[in-house]
Amino acid sequence: MSTLGAGGRGSTLAGRLTRSGFADAARAERLLADGALAAVADEPEALLGPLSEVADPDHALLALAKIAGACVSSADPAHAAVLRGLLGSPSDGRDRLLAVVGSSVALADNLAAHPGNLALLVEDAPGTGVSAAEVRAELLDAVGADPAADVPVAGVVGSPGVDAMRRAYRARLLRIAATDLTATDPLSRLPGVAAALADLAAAALEASLAIARADLDDHGRGVRLAVVGMGKAGGRELNYVSDVDVIYVAEPVDGVSEDEALAVGARLATGLARACSTASAEPALWPVDAALRPEGKNGPLVRTVASHRAYYERWAKTWEFQALLKARPLAGDPELGREYVELVNPLVWSAVQRENFVEDSQAMRRRVEHHVPAAEADRQLKLGVGGLRDVEFTVQLLQLVHGRADETIRSPNTLTALAALAAGGYVGREHAAQLAVCYRLLRALEHRIQLHRLQRTHLMPTAEADLRRLARSVGMRTEGAAGLDERWRTVRREVRRLHEELFYRPLLPATAQLSTEEARLAPEAARARLAAIGYKDPAGALRHIAALTEGISRRAAIQRQLLPVMIGWFADGADPDAGLLAFRRLSDELGTTHWYLKLLRDSGTAAQRLARVLSTSRYVADALSRSPESVTWLAGDAELEPRTHERLTAEADAVLTRAHEPAPAATALRALRRRELARTAAADVLGVVISTRASQSLTTAADVVLAGALRVALAEARREHGLDVDPTRLLVVAMGRLGGREMGYSSDADVLFVHDPVPGADPTGAQQFALTVATRIRQMLGEVGPEPALEVDADLRPEGRNGPLTRSFDAYAEYYGRWSSPWESQALLRARPVAGDEELGRRFVDLVAPLRYPDGGLDAATVREVRRVKARVEAERLPRGVDPARHLKLGRGGISDVEWTAQLLQLEHAHHVPGLRTTATLEALDAAAGAGLLDPADCRELTDAWELASRLRDALVLWSGRTGGAHADVLPHDRQALAGLARVLGFPPGSGGELEEVYLRTARRARAVVERVFYA
Repeated sequence: MSTLGAGGRGSTLAGRLTRSGFADAARAERLLADGALAAVADEPEALLGPLSEVADPDHALLALAKIAGACVSSADPAHAAVLRGLLGSPSDGRDRLLAVVGSSVALADNLAAHPGNLALLVEDAPGTGVSAAEVRAELLDAVGADPAADVPVAGVVGSPGVDAMRRAYRARLLRIAATDLTATDPLSRLPGVAAALADLAAAALEASLAIARADLDDHGRGVRLAVVGMGKAGGRELNYVSDVDVIYVAEPVDGVSEDEALAVGARLATGLARACSTASAEPALWPVDAALRPEGKNGPLVRTVASHRAYYERWAKTWEFQALLKARPLAGDPELGREYVELVNPLVWSAVQRENFVEDSQAMRRRVEHHVPAAEADRQLKLGVGGLRDVEFTVQLLQLVHGRADETIRSPNTLTALAALAAGGYVGREHAAQLAVCYRLLRALEHRIQLHRLQRTHLMPTAEADLRRLARSVGMRTEGAAGLDERWRTVRREVRRLHEELFYRPLLPATAQLSTEEARLAPEAARARLAAIGYKDPAGALRHIAALTEGISRRAAIQRQLLPVMIGWFADGADPDAGLLAFRRLSDELGTTHWYLKLLRDSGTAAQRLARVLSTSRYVADALSRSPESVTWLAGDAELEPRTHERLTAEADAVLTRAHEPAPAATALRALRRRELARTAAADVLGVVISTRASQSLTTAADVVLAGALRVALAEARREHGLDVDPTRLLVVAMGRLGGREMGYSSDADVLFVHDPVPGADPTGAQQFALTVATRIRQMLGEVGPEPALEVDADLRPEGRNGPLTRSFDAYAEYYGRWSSPWESQALLRARPVAGDEELGRRFVDLVAPLRYPDGGLDAATVREVRRVKARVEAERLPRGVDPARHLKLGRGGISDVEWTAQLLQLEHAHHVPGLRTTATLEALDAAAGAGLLDPADCRELTDAWELASRLRDALVLWSGRTGGAHADVLPHDRQALAGLARVLGFPPGSGGELEEVYLRTARRARAVVERVFYA
């Protein structure tokens, strides 16, 4: 019966243990029955509840048994009494004890070896927030040195002194860990823990230096030695177990030679390192690493201040200045340490001006990442992708680039520096907050992993039990191992994304190339720079800069980052003054929005692209001022890519479906086209689209707007005529450059209006209805309004302006069958149904096919007529006083020359060469060359001339912002205008003369082809 009862009890206890988080319930039952534990805990089972809260209940219980055994067998009965007090009832002390033994095997073993340290857990004295001076005094007292002495000399030498120092170190470490592990929010406590660890390391170095001095006969009084902390020790953000990076600086005391002082300093430095890291009765602390000194491990261990200065001024590499950012005196002669830091600080904050500084720093990060062993890459908290180094390198690079002009961001502490960068506008608040949270979590994971066995490691564990313990230790008990792994990987992705976004900003290398005065926007330096790089009105530019940067607002702070670089980018354009003015106007409009300046600062391309388009194209500058939100397009190529016909049609349909009045509907359609004009223009200036794609994009927008306008006009005509259904079917036929899908920024929409009365409809009424529709379309799209007009030109209709605006299909058939002229056949080569009834469009195409692709080609008389008309156009339509060689459309070798040549070939041969049956000029030329009708070399000459002239016509609009005028088609003589056109076309700065030569030469060669092929 008793056996069954015991078995039942055992089974019940096993269940409780399992529910409490024990993995090995059988062992836990045995430990609960341990005699030593029973001696210090009246009811060991009462500990199950508290133990269920710790990171590793199994190890915590095992550690308690070991510690209890040590206390019970100790000669000092006070140890057992302290442990009994800790375990007897709920208290903060018990929480501290259980948290420590549940998270750290190493600290639990230390408590078993030194049960007297249990008393430290009873006390309320915190492990963090203690002054560095108190910690220093504590460790110096442990080794018998006088904390108040200028040169503390230990009273305990050799191993006894080392062991005493290490015991005192671990006693203080126990307090820090207890405070850390009982924090309700480990991430918020992290900075204080890291600072306490750094102060403790500094105190250990001070005590170790005292031990090293005591080992020398004269205590090394002939040398002043400073131990300067680097890395995490210098930044007061140390890990539980980490190499402590140091640099040693020595100076002789009066009467001692430099060589002798350096030799003694080297012995002291060696003794210090030995006290921290070599084997003794107590475990070593950590390695003391002096590899960051000048010349690294190959250089002397100890140098004077002058020797350091000489090295840094002549030989130091980029990474050394980045490392020196965290330099801080830790131990030894404090005055000498400060002297060293005061020496290196100016060098650190001017290092950014070194050639390729930013690129070198970026390359160094990539090298570090590359050297991570493949087997560890996916587990690295520190060096791998999305690890701690990504955050640290990002923060340090931003500090080094901007810190020379802003002392507020010079903190050696990563989190403090990140907060300062956010406060100064160098990093977005959201980005900084995300980065800080991610960094704290990565550091917390690193701390907990190292704390387990007090071993230096930066690898995430892989075993399920280790991940489970780690998750519980950082407050993720419910998420478990899988939840921790998922969160860690999410953090890595987030860190990497932010690192790439911030670390590779184009602003950084550009800012680094500026002098300190330029980076600060000092007025005199800025004025001189503005004049030197091409601003015609430096004083005016300074006024714009002052208006944008004055004040203490976040907006002004970000502008102070942007403008030193952007004024150089404006100068790359043909008119930097206009670019800066446009930027000021845009910033006045958008500066208070949450996204504008953030986009320019953080985007990889937006700021540089904005500077380029504003200083290169008045057309784009005006477009952005009308629609400032379009600046977001500049952040990448996707938003600058031309929109498809289907996408724009769907958007237009959505607009018209919601519209109830014609005027707002027409305005919305015109706004859609204006937006696409702006998108295409920006993409054109930036080289995202080539000229032919830009033309197609402009044509697509016009097609969609015409189709939408026809839909609105039909509804209005029905209302005006009191009809429920349309009496006739309508068709809009694209002609000219619209028909050829070759529209430019200033192109009209050449069209024909065709209608076909439905059976039984009154022909007169149908004609009136169609006329109303055509008139409404022209009015809606062409009248002056808040959105740019699209002039709808129907002058290519039969009888031109003298003929009716719209005709029936039968009337077109009759006219073309009886009176059509050669020029109309030529014009119909570009006819393309663009909107309206699709079946009517197909019939119209069939109707005009015999005219534009005449069977058998043209007879000799018609060819002569075409040539005569062309010659007459050249003689009569060219504006008076314009050099024929410079008129882009009607001049020699211009657009008209090429198009007439292509069209003549089409009229003569399209009946038997299907490839010539196209509305596009270049396609027709290619087809003619493919059919052997045009020499390939001649085809290239004509294509080059047509493309360059078309690009120049568009460039004139983009550069000047004007879409019309007497000189809209004329290559200018003005040097500034030529330079502007050259920049629009992507030529290097100062290439206006080269562009002029290229065009005149290209047109001259094309004219020679025209003389041979067209005029025969």
